[in-house]
Amino acid sequence: MMIRPVALVATLIVSAALCFAPQLLGTYHLSVLFQLLAFIALTQSWATFSGMTGYASLGYAAFYGLGAYVMALGWMVLPLWQLIPLAGLAAGLLALAIGMVALRVRGPYFVILTLGISELVRYVVVAVEAKLGASGRVLFLVPDMPTLYFFMLALAAAATAITWYIGRSRMGAGLQAIREDETAAITVGVPTARIKTIAFALSAIIPGMVGAVWILRSTYFEPAQVFSPAMSFSIITMAVIGGSDKALGPIFGAAFVVLLSELLWARAPQLYMIVLGVLLICFVLFAPDGIYGRLRAALVRDPK
Repeated sequence: MMIRPVALVATLIVSAALCFAPQLLGTYHLSVLFQLLAFIALTQSWATFSGMTGYASLGYAAFYGLGAYVMALGWMVLPLWQLIPLAGLAAGLLALAIGMVALRVRGPYFVILTLGISELVRYVVVAVEAKLGASGRVLFLVPDMPTLYFFMLALAAAATAITWYIGRSRMGAGLQAIREDETAAITVGVPTARIKTIAFALSAIIPGMVGAVWILRSTYFEPAQVFSPAMSFSIITMAVIGGSDKALGPIFGAAFVVLLSELLWARAPQLYMIVLGVLLICFVLFAPDGIYGRLRAALVRDPK
């Protein structure tokens, strides 16, 4: 499928602006953009599997947290250019192991199972840290903010490109067939078990790398925080609000939620959670195709 000239020009302009952001923005605004890019990468990864298959996973906090743990263990032992891919590889292998078990069930059973496995991974890491006599790890001599920003920008761009490509590939068609009717997909010869497992493992790699870069920004690893289920719920919220099955959807969803959090979180955190919960319910009931779907329908005058 050819890229429209207008979309190409817009992509180039946005890319150029993002590349020059460290020179144009102050520390606070660059930190907000860093957070936005991180959630774009995480939400795109969720959309690559869950958005296309309909298997809503609550296990992405485990992949994110494992990547952070790999970075915390290896920092100042291995070079950064090795640690970030290693974090992604560890998360991918964990997802592969989880997928071989969890993908045998569907619907709410899959949701509960992924949440349970994520919590199991968290408590295993907590137990390991307790055996090592550590309750948390401080990371010293971390790279400066512009360096971390460019790492996160690369991850967000890669996650967006992967979602865009898979959505237009033969594999993406198979994943979408699973979402529509998995039994029918099996009947017509779609290798559902294989492509589900591959997609699930691939979708965990970038969250692992995001966790590795994020922990360098926070400079402190604490298992209960990085493995928190709130991370998985945040990713799903952004995906639903943005529209989870197209590459632009997670961008809209992440931007909306991050900007809302910046406006309300510091002033009224309780109000922020209430507003976010109400918005999620409204989108699920009245706009299941998300912000992107509504905008697209308005622009092309097509309710679909």
